[in-house]
Amino acid sequence: MSKKKQDQETFASISADDLNKVSGGAARVTARSSGANAEITSLLTNVTNSLKDLANQKPSGMDPMMMMMMMMMMGGGGGGGQVAAAPPPPAPATPPVINISTSVKRGC
Repeated sequence: MSKKKQDQETFASISADDLNKVSGGAARVTARSSGANAEITSLLTNVTNSLKDLANQKPSGMDPMMMMMMMMMMGGGGGGGQVAAAPPPPAPATPPVINISTSVKRGC
């Protein structure tokens, strides 16, 4: 790095009088580090406990997904589990046709 560029990147010094005019910066940092840590820890503990309670909850009744799976397994609709209907039985055979003539011809 060149000497000119290094001089431009250094920080300017701040006098003690200028620093005394600054307010609130250090107080905020110390407040965060002491009281806020306990508050954040408490909030995280509450969230963790809520998640554990939700995970340990016993479902009341039947889960809708479980109900749908059981219906499909039993063939009660919902698509997929049904068997095609058997084809209709063949039509009965038609009886033979017998022609009977009642006319009498006399021939000589």
